[in-house]
Amino acid sequence: MSAFGGMPQAELSKGLKQLKGEHPPLLKQLDDMYELTQKIDQEIGIETNFSALITSVKEFKTALDPHSEREEGVLFPMMGVYIGTTSGPIAVMEYEHDQAKTKIGEFLTNIENKSGAIEEMKKAAQLVQSAYFILTEHFSKEENVLFPMAERMLTDEEKEELYQKIQEK
Repeated sequence: MSAFGGMPQAELSKGLKQLKGEHPPLLKQLDDMYELTQKIDQEIGIETNFSALITSVKEFKTALDPHSEREEGVLFPMMGVYIGTTSGPIAVMEYEHDQAKTKIGEFLTNIENKSGAIEEMKKAAQLVQSAYFILTEHFSKEENVLFPMAERMLTDEEKEELYQKIQEK
């Protein structure tokens, strides 16, 4: 069985609840961006939808970056004390963060150098689709496996420390 084997749901402490609660608005943004990429793929209002996609991706990145920092800078190292960070769940989570950030970064770089050709827009939109698939699966893993694991693993004092530290990020 994988490192993400099923874990029974646990009532989450306030810090983990906050991190989980940040997912629905991010998922809504991801869904909206994915819908735009579908329209671009189908060449429906491609210029308008591509312009909207650029705006949406920039807004999404602004919302995602602090969330990622709270996980990478606080939660992952705290869990890493118990399960390590070079392999296993934390390494996978960090890898997925990096993959998604790379796809978003490539999209934002590509739009600076675009000629406005339809094929270039479609290719750039595919980067956003890749980030969508990575992150929707990633959020599910966090909610169903990682957060419940952290709830069982961290002491009450560590859970309070997690909550306090993520308020600062």
